[in-house]
Formats: sequence, C-alpha cells, structure tokens
Amino acid sequence: MATTRTANAHWEGSLLEGSGRVSLDSSGLGAFDVTWASRAEDPNGRTSPEELIAAAHASCFNMALSNGLAKQGSAPTALDTRADVTFQPGEGITGIHLTVRGQVAGMSAEDFVAAAEDAKVNCPVSQALRATTITLDAALA
Repeated sequence: MATTRTANAHWEGSLLEGSGRVSLDSSGLGAFDVTWASRAEDPNGRTSPEELIAAAHASCFNMALSNGLAKQGSAPTALDTRADVTFQPGEGITGIHLTVRGQVAGMSAEDFVAAAEDAKVNCPVSQALRATTITLDAALA
C-alpha cells in the first residue's frame, strides 16, 4: 500500500531578506523557520532544505541497512548514521556523505561495509537523490 507524507512551506519576501516556515504536517511534529542565511551561512536556530534532506537520508539509510542485515541473519543491535549534505550557493547540492557506525554481533567488517554500500545505493532516498554524489564511511563500532 502506498503512503503519502506531507510538508508545507510558506515564504515571505525576497530570497536574501525574506523568511519562511516549513511544517511537518503528516506527523504534526512541528514547524521550523527557514531563511537564506540559515541555508547558505549560519543556521542560527533555523533549518534548511539540506538539513531536512540529511534527516530523511540518514533515517532511510538506517532502515534499509537494518533490513538488509536482518535478511542476512544479522539484525543490528544499533546503527548510528550521520548525513552531511553540502550546499554550494549558485551550484546547489554538491554531495552527500553518510557516516555509519554499527553494532552487529558476529559480522565481519567487510560484510558490514558491503551491506552498508548496498543500503547506500538502494534506500529510497538515495534513489531519489541519484543526481548527486553520495559517499559512505561505514564501520562496526
């Protein structure tokens, strides 16, 4: 069964002086302020599209990796993933780097890296972001 998740964004003013707010409507978890400065300079307590993409990518990657490991008979005890999304004004998103540390009993480091590479390529968010370079640093904790 397909699901749809919804977020809304509101913006007022010019790009450089304006500001906006994005809300996570499906979950109702909150609304967050956005500005050009929070995107291209210092966040100062506001978010950016890139931070939201990073959150989506890290969580999707963990789900895909957890599923892949479980299918191999090695469900993880824990996975901690950081997604760094790089934004270059005038150019756009120039790359995403995933860093994952996993606790998986009885798994070799090589098998973990292979499973992480598979999750990097095949998680739905990675698939949606194929136009950008995605790199990975994977290791057992």
